[in-house]
Amino acid sequence: MALKDENQLSHALGDWVFQRGSEEYDRRRTVWNDTIDRYPVLVCACRSAADVSRAVQHASRQNAAVSVRGGGHNIAGTAVGDGAVMLDLSDMRQVQVDADARIVKVAGGATFAEIDKATQAYGLAIAGGVVSSTGVGGLTLGGGIGWLARRHGLSIDNLVSAEIVLADGRIVRAAGDEHADLFWALRGGGGNFGVVTEFEFRAHPVGPEISFGPTFFDLESAETVLNAYSDQSQNLTRDACVWANLMTDPPSPVLPAQWHGEKVLTLMQFHTGSPEQARADLSPLYGGAKPLGSAFERRPYIEAQCFLDQAYSFGARNYWRSHNHTRLTSGLISDLLELAKDLPSPESELLICQTGGAVGDVPPEATAFAHRHVQFMSTPGVRWRDAQDDAQMIGWLRRASDRIAEHSVPGAYVNFIAEQDEAPKAYQQHLSRLREVKRRYDPNNLFRLNQNIAPLPPPGS
Repeated sequence: MALKDENQLSHALGDWVFQRGSEEYDRRRTVWNDTIDRYPVLVCACRSAADVSRAVQHASRQNAAVSVRGGGHNIAGTAVGDGAVMLDLSDMRQVQVDADARIVKVAGGATFAEIDKATQAYGLAIAGGVVSSTGVGGLTLGGGIGWLARRHGLSIDNLVSAEIVLADGRIVRAAGDEHADLFWALRGGGGNFGVVTEFEFRAHPVGPEISFGPTFFDLESAETVLNAYSDQSQNLTRDACVWANLMTDPPSPVLPAQWHGEKVLTLMQFHTGSPEQARADLSPLYGGAKPLGSAFERRPYIEAQCFLDQAYSFGARNYWRSHNHTRLTSGLISDLLELAKDLPSPESELLICQTGGAVGDVPPEATAFAHRHVQFMSTPGVRWRDAQDDAQMIGWLRRASDRIAEHSVPGAYVNFIAEQDEAPKAYQQHLSRLREVKRRYDPNNLFRLNQNIAPLPPPGS
C-alpha cells in the first residue's frame, strides 16, 4: 500500500530518506538477487535505533508495510517491497568486542566481513554463515547455519540479547530475562516481530588459522563419495563441517585444464583442529575415491570466510529451494547425480549443507528454529544472468526440487526459501506459538514482507 503522503514522511524524517528518482534510492533498493526489482515508496537510510523508531511510527500511522535491509542477501528479496517503507540498516555496521568477557555487540546492518575482522583481532569468532557479505540480521533471525554450527551451534544459539524496535516504535531489549517470549521467537522466526538494531553474541576462540578448502571428484566417483559422506559424517568430530556440492568447475586452478567447465562433486571442508586431526577426520569421507585435485589447506579463518564470496557475489539472478534430510538415502543420491548431469547453467548447483553436532544439543522447544533433528539440508539452486531465461531456469529448479522432496522430511530453512508465503514449511511445529507472539508484538502485521507469520486474532474476536 502506498503512503498517503510520501513527501510528508520524507520531510518529517530528514535528509536520510530517499524517494524514487534519486541515485541513492536506486543504490539502496538493489539487493543480492538480481531477479528482485521492486520499488519502495521510501528508502530510509537509518543510522540509529531512534531513526528506525521514527520511520516505523510514521509508516504505521499510514498503514504502510515495512521492509528491512541488512546485508541484502535474502534469496526471496524480502529487504525490498513495492510500495513499502524500506529501512536500510547498511549504515549501522558497528562491532564492539569485549575480549575478556567474549561478548560481541553487533549493529543490525553489519556483515560478517566486519564481524570477522573485529573478532579475529582477538582470536575470537561468532557462529555465522559462509559468505562474508551476508548480513548479521537476516542470517541470525532465520537460525544462522555456517561452518561453526557443529562446534558452537547456530547463530541464535549464541545470541545473548537483542535490541529491537517494535511495531509501535518502542525500543526494547529481548533476552532470557526480559521479553522472553519475544526472545524465543526472534531465534528462528525471521523478521516478523520488529527491527533488530543490535545483536549481542557469545564469541569463541577460533583460528587464527584453520583447515579449509574444496576437494574435487569426478561424477563417476561421486556416488561412492556421497555414500561415504552420508555414512561417515555421523562419526566426524565437531571440529569438522563438510558441505557437498554437485556443480560445474568454475574453473578451479587446482584442477587439470580438461576438467574446467565439467561437472564435478566438491566437498567443501572446514576443520578447526590440527592439520593431522583434520586429515584423519576427513579422509574417510572420500570412500577410497581418488580426488581430481584439492585446495584443502591451512589458511586464515578470515580467508575461509571469504572463500565463497565470488561464487555468491551480487549481480546474478538466483532461485533456490530448501529440503531437510535426516540422512542421504541411496535414492536421493541417485536422483542428485542424474540432476547434476543436466544443471542448466554454469553457476547452478545441488548443494548439501551438513548440520548436526551442537545444533542438535539444543532442545527443540528452546527456540523457534524448527529443524534441530536435521542432519543435512539440500539447497538446489540456479544462477543465471539474462532475464529472458527466467522461466527456463526457475522451471528446471522446481522440477528438480520436486524430485528431491520425495527423499526429504518436512520443513525448509527459512533463509533458503525463494518464494514468500511459505511459513508452514519454515516454522513447522512452532507456527501456532509464533502466531501468538506475533499478536502480542505486531497485531496489525506491519512486518509482513517475509516468510510471514499471521498474528492470531484478538481474544474473543
